Amino acid sequence: MNDLSLMTARELGKYIKGKQLSPVELTKHMLQRIRQMDGTLRTYITPLEELAIIQAKDAENKIMKGEYLGPLHGIGVGIKDNKFTKGIRTTDGSKLFADFFPSESATVVNKLLHGGVIMLGKQNMHELAAGSTGTNPFFGTTRNPWNLEYMPGGSSGGGTASLAAGLATLATGSDTFGSIRLPASMCGVYGLKPTYGLVSTFRVFPSAWSLDTVGPMARSVGDLAIMLQVMAGYDPNDPAILRVPLPNYSEAIHNDIKGIKIGIPTYYVKGLDEDIAMLFRRAVVQLQYLGAEVKELEIPELEMSTFSGYLTVGSEAAAFHNEWLKTHPEDYSPDIRSFFLAGSLMEGRKYVQAQQARRRMVQAFEKAFQEVDMLLGPTIPIKTPKFQANWVKQNLDVVKRTLPFTVPVNLTGVPALAVPMGIDSNGLPAGMQFIGRHLSEQQLLQVGNAWEQLNPLQFKLRAETDNKTL
Repeated sequence: MNDLSLMTARELGKYIKGKQLSPVELTKHMLQRIRQMDGTLRTYITPLEELAIIQAKDAENKIMKGEYLGPLHGIGVGIKDNKFTKGIRTTDGSKLFADFFPSESATVVNKLLHGGVIMLGKQNMHELAAGSTGTNPFFGTTRNPWNLEYMPGGSSGGGTASLAAGLATLATGSDTFGSIRLPASMCGVYGLKPTYGLVSTFRVFPSAWSLDTVGPMARSVGDLAIMLQVMAGYDPNDPAILRVPLPNYSEAIHNDIKGIKIGIPTYYVKGLDEDIAMLFRRAVVQLQYLGAEVKELEIPELEMSTFSGYLTVGSEAAAFHNEWLKTHPEDYSPDIRSFFLAGSLMEGRKYVQAQQARRRMVQAFEKAFQEVDMLLGPTIPIKTPKFQANWVKQNLDVVKRTLPFTVPVNLTGVPALAVPMGIDSNGLPAGMQFIGRHLSEQQLLQVGNAWEQLNPLQFKLRAETDNKTL
């Protein structure tokens, strides 16, 4: 049996179901690894050692009695700390909520618990889920396991870094303007931003109501599929939830992708760092080798993404934080405070214009999906940056560079799957995202799984390796 901490949930689940691996043994192994490494990586705000052992013993007892709950039973999960957990501190990565203990759990947490998961802890995140670097002056800044001098991305950086380091088997994220996909890219893992309304956001701290989504993160596409199966579904407590039948997300995951039409908006190939451009060009060739049909598309409406994204996120976040900004301004870090205060100054006229731009982008995507099955682009246009001393300015700069690439998916409500596409010249991962029409998660997972079989993180930037690969 391989190192337990780096195995996928599907691999571990086979051993657990067959009673060859004890959930208690697995959980103790993961907790020991967290104790050894997380003082440096800071992927958890609140580890839950005692609770995790209790849950693991309960899982083991059920399994021994033949009460197996499914592929997540006995598997360790990290819970992003913006999701309410009953009786367990839930900070949203913020000083404002450092002592908040909810009286009930988020719907998505309850769904996962009913599936038999073990909660390893509440995971670190960029403050209030409103940044892209993983910097947190209140609970410690998460480090990228590939190189501690580099950022893990945000806001779900605690989850993606824990996956990359083997401090969790699965993790939950949220994505308002890229917070699952961006850190997945920087840490070399897989993350799914579902269709808006597919997964309940009830009792999840809001960032921007009309954009917030909750989704799974893992070290394999197959694990995303089994997580989504449990996380998705109708919730009467969430007014934005979709009432739709759920497919079996794992059913077609091993199908080939011959004949699938993938469009590359020219918007996504502008202004790329050299390494990102090189890796993306090679990824396109690899997808064609797998049988996909790839073509470039013009979607000029995407140029409205930055305008609409800043106004929508800033305005809605400022509305939620209005009173706290007045009464506790010192409890916000400078970058988040300035972002929210700018949002509070937005005119209603500008907000309406931003929503009109969103509508035009939705229509443009619908038109594009008449030509192709899905879209593809780099997740972000830049290589993972090193941490800088002036972290406030860096946080704002990273958002400025990356938001145009991630926020179109949020503004239009469509799903997107973030996958690694290779290693850059600094030895860190880079990623790309498959973007689908509404409720096309099953097809995205199918294509993502085919891509995963190429083992993208083994790719190198050396020209001789490129020639051998292609």
